[in-house]
Amino acid sequence: MSINLKNKQEIIKEYGANEKDTGSAAVQIALMSKKISELTEHLKANKKDFATKRGLLMMVGKRKRLLSYLKDQNLDEYRALVKKLGIRG
Repeated sequence: MSINLKNKQEIIKEYGANEKDTGSAAVQIALMSKKISELTEHLKANKKDFATKRGLLMMVGKRKRLLSYLKDQNLDEYRALVKKLGIRG
């Protein structure tokens, strides 16, 4: 259910400033979005997995806080990231 190393490295290359940039808000948001989509698929098949549902809700909240931070710091980067990930309408 977790992101494998190859996918994680691809996401870091795409959204980070360099290959070792794992802590920037954009990379964290992209990684969380990938995990959120995987957990959502898992919960569609396993409706009674409440522990996973709780983890998913906490992850969504953390991603929301990171998006808010990025919006305050750099509005252009925020807009580009949201459009690229397709997470807001």
